[in-house]
This record gives sequence, structure tokens and C-alpha cells, in this order.
Amino acid sequence: MPVVENSVWVDAPVETVMAVAKDYEAYPTIMKDVKSINVLETDGTRILAKWVARAEEVKMDIKWTQEDVWDDANHRSHFRQTSGDYEKLEGDWVFTPENGGTRFDSTVDVVFNIPLIGPLLKGLIAKKVKENLDDTQTAIKRRAEEKAKG
Repeated sequence: MPVVENSVWVDAPVETVMAVAKDYEAYPTIMKDVKSINVLETDGTRILAKWVARAEEVKMDIKWTQEDVWDDANHRSHFRQTSGDYEKLEGDWVFTPENGGTRFDSTVDVVFNIPLIGPLLKGLIAKKVKENLDDTQTAIKRRAEEKAKG
């Protein structure tokens, strides 16, 4: 499956955008396919969380545990699946101060296979990853801009 990249400009300071992005408890309300996130460990810059998402098109829940490592000084986060249904899930979020706001770049590399019917679903999964990435960045943008305006 191809790497999915996306970028959005946010009319808010980088610290505000990153704070919104770190609000894991809000994700089920801002990502339509995410059913739940349970934070298992928090260790300063590292967050380990169990995710459950629904792929409604195939009537299937997808579950995984994800490690996110935040680098506040360099305005970035690297995430990767540590266990779960994906063969591979990893990526980076980069937050760059730009034009009085923040450019929020995201790169996600996902491999998801279901034996026998897997090849039929690769296009659907790629489309869902792109949709979820767009939705997530749009929701973070909206929430960060609301917070920045007070």
C-alpha cells in the first residue's frame, strides 16, 4: 500500500496545534471511524495507547496498540503500531511554524492484509487511510483554531 501524505495549514500557534493533537481522549469524537482509544502508558514524551476503529464497509473492527513518541522541541511526533491487526502502521506528524500559523504535515505508511480477500480490499483500505488522515487533520485544525481564538 502506498505511503499517504497530507498537509494542512492551521491558523494557530504550533504549541496549540500540538496540544490538540496530543488530546487522545478527543479522537473518538473527531475521527468518525475511531470507536475508542485507551491510553495504557504515558512516559513524558512517549504514549502507548490501544485503538479500536470500525471499517464499516467490511463490517469489521480493526484493533492495534500504537506507540507515539513526541519531540516537542522539534515539533514532531513519530508513531508506530507495536501490536495489532495491521502488518505495518507507522508515520510522522510534523508541525512547522509558518506565516503566523502552523503547517501540519502527516505521513502514514500502512500495510493491512486479510487472507483471501486482502487484494480486493487494498484500494478500499488506502482510500480509508486517506479519508481518516484528511478528517483527523481537519478536526485538529478546527479545534486548534477555536482554541487560538479563545
